[in-house]
Amino acid sequence: MHCAIQKAEVLDGAHLMQILWHDGTESFYPAVWLRDNCQCPDCYLDSAKARKFLVESLDVNIGIKDLSFDKKRVLITWPSEHTSEFEAEWLKKRCFSQQAREKLQRELFFPECQYWGSELQLPTLNFEDVLKNDEHAYKWLSSLKKVGIVRLTGASSKRGELLKLGKRIGFLYLTFYGHTWQVQDKVDANNVAYTTGKLSFHTDYPALHHPPGVQLLHCIKQTVTGGDSEIVDGFNICQKLKEKDPRAFHILSSTFVDFTDIGVDYCDFSVQSKHKIIELDDRGQVVRINFNNSTRDTVFDVPVEKVQPFYEALKLFVDLMNCEESKFTFKMNPGDVITFDNWRLLHGRCSYEAGTQITRHLEGAYADWDVVMSRLRILRKSVQNRN
Repeated sequence: MHCAIQKAEVLDGAHLMQILWHDGTESFYPAVWLRDNCQCPDCYLDSAKARKFLVESLDVNIGIKDLSFDKKRVLITWPSEHTSEFEAEWLKKRCFSQQAREKLQRELFFPECQYWGSELQLPTLNFEDVLKNDEHAYKWLSSLKKVGIVRLTGASSKRGELLKLGKRIGFLYLTFYGHTWQVQDKVDANNVAYTTGKLSFHTDYPALHHPPGVQLLHCIKQTVTGGDSEIVDGFNICQKLKEKDPRAFHILSSTFVDFTDIGVDYCDFSVQSKHKIIELDDRGQVVRINFNNSTRDTVFDVPVEKVQPFYEALKLFVDLMNCEESKFTFKMNPGDVITFDNWRLLHGRCSYEAGTQITRHLEGAYADWDVVMSRLRILRKSVQNRN
């Protein structure tokens, strides 16, 4: 029995509980954590999976008065005579050992990341299968998290298909450009994407302090010549930059850059933000790329002596993106939907010729990573339960 308790005892003057498991491992649980996480109806609202017990009521120096156990559970009595019961499986999952914590974090956050360059084998699934089948939807979102991009084929060539995907995951991310937006050649365009010119590698919407995590693009109409899509794995490029020029990597991961977006669409807007182009977590791992050359502001809030080194670092970063071995080029066909990680991938577009009528039309939308990850966890549970 993997989660069977062999022995449970109190240590450290009643401030620590030790469990010896039948598989030979051991776990330690501080008394204060156990009291804080009591699962009884007075302390925990099971219908909401939420804690009712207040920190104001917590004695941070609390000790365990009495302890009993069997193979499946532990029963603790506290000095106030309040009792807490903990299931073996629940405790095992929350073991404080480094190995157990890392395992649980992997289960919660799907950190696996597969870097790629021009050799990318673009993950492809059927649009209708994703809408109707949980296993296909799970493969879609898990591949999106791991690889950073998935193509869906077989959608219709009319507007509204992205709303279906939004409903599949939960809901879409509303921005100043609307719930969905139309990428096509427009007179007096309020965004460079709404022209026929080349779009260099960029992430969308760094002008927001919380840029959308996932982008969805649905091809409704495609031009015969030009208009090819280009993508690059930003995390892979960051790794190459750090290896090639650590100073350039440090500059782009420590310098705050101003971004701006001003105009009228869903409503009028005047947006300003500050981001480091390469955003790191507290372990120094890249977690987001914030770069859009068109909305990078003319305002640059750095000392004058830091301007030249910044441009040198930025130029090297962009040059690495444009290396043939780094970028993947493909052409969307009507009915194709590409879904990709806007915090990781940078995307661009080759120019195409304008005609008397609209020759290329994509519908776009955004989703928040919190919404996508929520659906991914639910789908995994659904698929595992069926298997």
